[in-house]
Amino acid sequence: MSAFNRLHLIRQVDLLTLRLFLSAVEEKQIGLAAIRENVSASTATKRIHDLEAIAGIELLDRGPRGVVPTPAGAVLARHVRKIFGSLEDIRSEIAAFTEGMQGDLTIASARSIFAPFLARELGEFYRQYPQVRLIVHEIENKEIVREVARGEADLGVFAAAHELDLTGVDVTPYRRDRIVVALPRGHRFADRLSVTFAELLPEPLIAVGPMAGAFRAAARRLGEEFEPAFSVRSGEVALSLVQAGLGVAAQPECMVPREFLDRVAVVELAEPWAERKIHLATAAGRRPGPACRALIEQLLDRPVDEPPVGG
Repeated sequence: MSAFNRLHLIRQVDLLTLRLFLSAVEEKQIGLAAIRENVSASTATKRIHDLEAIAGIELLDRGPRGVVPTPAGAVLARHVRKIFGSLEDIRSEIAAFTEGMQGDLTIASARSIFAPFLARELGEFYRQYPQVRLIVHEIENKEIVREVARGEADLGVFAAAHELDLTGVDVTPYRRDRIVVALPRGHRFADRLSVTFAELLPEPLIAVGPMAGAFRAAARRLGEEFEPAFSVRSGEVALSLVQAGLGVAAQPECMVPREFLDRVAVVELAEPWAERKIHLATAAGRRPGPACRALIEQLLDRPVDEPPVGG
């Protein structure tokens, strides 16, 4: 391959080619990158090959399982992310000169954060900035950071977890929540102020969504195995099963509606990992756009321990 030529880069490489390259790095397959960017696989392959020819070096290592960036490719991917971040900054900041704050603002979070915390906040934000189109991605906690790092969401709101890879994002503490245990009325622990996870393990424990992973990790630390009595996606379904006497459930306190407090007993989970720390995530090294900055300022203006809706 020839040496890297700056003029060739400027004159022959367009934004679609750079986007295809970045998508290939993130998807780890050129075919998936083509689908993501709505072009044919042959077009994606040719454009990335032409980019490598202009760079004068291989940018992707190709194998039977897909592609990974070479050291040079990783450098290029880092700079391409900055390019697209700058383009979005240009778009949003120029838009602010026309008719005030406007444009799209994409927020990624999980149901256990949207429902008690963000829904009200987004309502207030929309009333203040009606020309900003809010786009909500309700996804699993582990996918939130990934969307922000890839530029698919402007702001992520997620619960901290040891297994989360925070590469590609800047993180700001937002607020705290805690995990509590819901028990049937009359349960032997119902009159306690708190219980430990070791005490809960012999019980028929109901796992709500990603809580199953936290329970398995906690069980391993005790030298035990954990298998849920029931696995459900909704906190209200879990509480209904508790009310029916089918088990006990541990879930974020903010997800226990007030009306259930007369139907089940709720006690604290006395474990260090039971405090849920919620953070804001933005793309690393990139200044958020005006609308995103305004929403972040609004969110951080709240008291950290302000009771959530329904809490």
